[in-house]
Amino acid sequence: MIRGTLIAFSQNKRAKKFVLSNGLARRAARRFVAGEELDDAMAAARASNESGLKATLDFLGENVTSREDAVRAREMYLGVFDRIAREKLDANVSLKLTQLGLDFGAEFCLEQMLPIVKHAESLGNFVRIDMEGSAYTQRTVEMALRLRRESAAVGTVIQSYMRRSEEDVRTLVAAGCRIRLCKGAYLEPPEIAFPEKKDVDENYVKLMRALLPSGVYHGIATHDPAMIEATKQFAEEKKIAKDKFEFQMLYGIRPDLQKSLIREGYRMRVYIPYGRDWFPYFMRRLAERPANVLFIVRNLFR
Repeated sequence: MIRGTLIAFSQNKRAKKFVLSNGLARRAARRFVAGEELDDAMAAARASNESGLKATLDFLGENVTSREDAVRAREMYLGVFDRIAREKLDANVSLKLTQLGLDFGAEFCLEQMLPIVKHAESLGNFVRIDMEGSAYTQRTVEMALRLRRESAAVGTVIQSYMRRSEEDVRTLVAAGCRIRLCKGAYLEPPEIAFPEKKDVDENYVKLMRALLPSGVYHGIATHDPAMIEATKQFAEEKKIAKDKFEFQMLYGIRPDLQKSLIREGYRMRVYIPYGRDWFPYFMRRLAERPANVLFIVRNLFR
């Protein structure tokens, strides 16, 4: 109930306007968002690297309302890759296709994405296409496959709560596409997504077991100790070396667990979002765990 309310709230324009102008909410969001400027994200990535963590940078934004905004996002990401290279950070980039104009058509979006992917490749870097709500799942998979035919410097995300994900994993892995496996953070109908956590978890483990032996370098994105332990046990059973995959977690969530995995010799990447359009992302983080809501409420009244 709370999760559905918060996700619906994330799509409310009036709520967005109010929260974005609220100083208390802005300060609370800093738990999950590095800041509003690229400098903030670079500082967070540098600090992560110094702690042994890899990073991925995400300039927050989705569903742009003009082609000009999509072009500006493209140019911004090209600059992010230059900055990463110049500062010699161990960081790549995550982005959403709707920020690059997918709502204006696949061909227009491809025109924005190809220069980004090619530029990343030229710098020895990598682009991760984030998965959005179910209305975009098929188009996201198709775009990842099209870009993968042009470059190996691109991968995407699979959500274990989607019933179609097992087939998507087979298709993407057959194309050599690197995948970030997560559980999913959108509100979806039960016909297309598992409504029960136990089924989402069961599918997560199933998909993880399909990914790790594939010979492709994947990201296992979870803060769930049970999913982490299942991954570690499976990798050990199959003699999959610790440098053949990586764990991934969100900025501001379970830093203790992140550092613990580093100490155990695993690769660990932290997802660092930044930008002024942080409201939808912030609300989805609150929706994922009631503890996040309690954390924010406590801080609002301090």
